[in-house]
Amino acid sequence: MSGVTAVLPPPRLPDGRWKPMEIVFWLLPVAAYFGFPGHLVLLSQILIVGLFALSLDVILGYAGIVSLGHAAFFGLGAYTAGLLSVHGWGEPISGLLAAAAVAALFGWITSFLVVRGQDLTRLMVTLGIGLMLFEAANKASFLTGGVDGLSGMMVQPVLGVFEFDLEGRVASIYSYCVLLLLFIGVRRVVQSPFGLSLVGIREGARRMPAVGADVNSRLRAAFTVGAGLAGVAGALLAQTTQFVALDVLSFPRSAELMIILVLGGTGRLYGALVGAAVFMVAQDYIAGLDPTYWQFYLGLLLVLIVMFARGGVMAGLERLYRVFVKEQA
Repeated sequence: MSGVTAVLPPPRLPDGRWKPMEIVFWLLPVAAYFGFPGHLVLLSQILIVGLFALSLDVILGYAGIVSLGHAAFFGLGAYTAGLLSVHGWGEPISGLLAAAAVAALFGWITSFLVVRGQDLTRLMVTLGIGLMLFEAANKASFLTGGVDGLSGMMVQPVLGVFEFDLEGRVASIYSYCVLLLLFIGVRRVVQSPFGLSLVGIREGARRMPAVGADVNSRLRAAFTVGAGLAGVAGALLAQTTQFVALDVLSFPRSAELMIILVLGGTGRLYGALVGAAVFMVAQDYIAGLDPTYWQFYLGLLLVLIVMFARGGVMAGLERLYRVFVKEQA
């Protein structure tokens, strides 16, 4: 009727229910554990890198903070767990908690510098923080081992029962459980009003104060959470390999992480995990085929994926799914 204004229902928050495809996704690592027993070390590495990429997705994909120094928090977590183990505290779970706390604290302190600028400024600040921490660890060789790495770690069995083995059985199960638990927590956060406010800040930071949102405090909180998650990923790497190399703080690790996230798709959570799996498997397979020029073929693969799957692998799969559904209808 003319003159009558339609009243639209208020937008609904995500209900948090798990979709069938999500459950299938989390069963895939279980299937890989039993189906590829000779590649369990690779599986654990994929899970750890997936958690690392997930931490960057929180600050880049949701909060919109571009970072080229995210390896700083990864390395802090690795060295925290490693130093605790070297000095007699090898209990793994408490080591993860300590690594998360140290990385999150450092992330909170540096967030006051990071969130003040825009994209280019944030790139420079995060890059500078990462480079300074790398050089500090290199100079403090009496503590970190420098270029020789931190060795002599003695990690105790998980829960006092499951001892780490060379085949990677315990490491892969341990990494899977940690990743799943943290993913559940992050999933709840990004689907909460706080997570939706981060998306609003990413899309239009200047408009968010009009609805009463403190932009800087939310960005600092997101940056702190992402730093803590990266610290846990670094601690997982240190505990499962029982060694910490200096390159955990290097710029190439941060750049590689950015590639992984863009490859999978930002702002999707699962894009971080899919990107890690695709990148790590492709790297392992191509390096096995051509140990000399494997980076050329890996770069070609990345270019093709970006060209034909804009928005990452997840976006490409979503488009294929929509096309398939329309054809079925």
